[in-house]
Amino acid sequence: MEDEPKTLLVTLTGKDRPGVTSAMFAALAAAGVEVVDIEQIVLRRRLVLGILVTAPRDWKKLRDVIVRTAEELDMSVEVERGAGDNRSRAGDRSHITLIGNPLRASAMSAIAGRIADSGANIDKIERMARYPVTAIEMHVSGAPADRLRPLLAAEAVKQGIDLAVQRDSLHRRGIRLIVMDVDSTLIQGEVIEMIAAHAGQEAEVARVTEAAMRGELDFEQSLRQRVALLAGVPVSALEEVYSSIVLAPGARTMVRTLRRLGYRFAIVSGGFTQITDRLAEDLGIHFARANELEIVDGVLTGRIVGDVVDRAGKATALREFAAEVGVPLDAVIAIGDGANDLDMINAAGLGIAYNAKPMVRDAADTAVNVPYLDAILYLLGISREQIEDADAAVGIVTPAPPLEESR
Repeated sequence: MEDEPKTLLVTLTGKDRPGVTSAMFAALAAAGVEVVDIEQIVLRRRLVLGILVTAPRDWKKLRDVIVRTAEELDMSVEVERGAGDNRSRAGDRSHITLIGNPLRASAMSAIAGRIADSGANIDKIERMARYPVTAIEMHVSGAPADRLRPLLAAEAVKQGIDLAVQRDSLHRRGIRLIVMDVDSTLIQGEVIEMIAAHAGQEAEVARVTEAAMRGELDFEQSLRQRVALLAGVPVSALEEVYSSIVLAPGARTMVRTLRRLGYRFAIVSGGFTQITDRLAEDLGIHFARANELEIVDGVLTGRIVGDVVDRAGKATALREFAAEVGVPLDAVIAIGDGANDLDMINAAGLGIAYNAKPMVRDAADTAVNVPYLDAILYLLGISREQIEDADAAVGIVTPAPPLEESR
């Protein structure tokens, strides 16, 4: 086995300004060296530039040139001679996304400690967003995602932050299918309760809905029980309900951004087609499946037409939509908040509990508890700056939601 080639590691630090990187490479070019690796970051206008190059025979002469160049730039530099490149990263690679509001140093310390405990190594860290939440992505190697996920999820709960662990794969960079619940996920509140208000039954329907979402009642039975209370409500009430719907903050931003990248969207709801079909058309969502309220002579009968879209029905819809799009289940992301979302969350490659009930948070791959649906973009490696730049290019100002109080 041949000895590894001699290399020089050049680490330059100082105030960032135009021309620094080009000046340093001009100095290296004169020695005819080859570039092996580069890493550069800027924090609050402070530059850290690392360059790994092959070492020439007279490497000390090059070192002196590098030092003079750094002095001319009024920057600090270290030149270290060694052998070879970075060690190849271990086969098990993951992306770990942390979302905090705020993200405290104590939380970062705890998560980094658990990563070290697992035997994994942090290879790279970058910020994905600074507003309205702080989102950080870590590239980690040396431990399988299945081992990291439970360890880090438990620590994230202790630290009061959101965290996702995803295996590094091509699926993360390809076209994916997003399947979302509607009530209390894509929109704020529960549509059935809004309709029930027109029948004077809002409190009773809300009580049954809450129990069903906690998994205490069979969903189909509870739905039929609640729909029966809607008998006699005029169909005109559905127009009023639709007009009063408030989307989750960031919903349009998320859909708009991912549609630009070729993603497909589906909404799967235990709610009603009279509402969900209009939502899908409004937002540009490709697929929708929900229950249909029976209407006779302009009023709700208190019955449902056809089979109920329940917990199993949601997972079935997810699989059918994935097959129609032509993506494997590993490339599907499911987002929901209630017990009837559990089967589709478990069927997806990435299941996200969004401001969910405890039993759903415990079962999902990851939980997002900040009230911004577009925070899910950060889990996919898309930064806030990229979102805003893409919007600005077509004349859209990305909404800047008000900051929530820290948890």
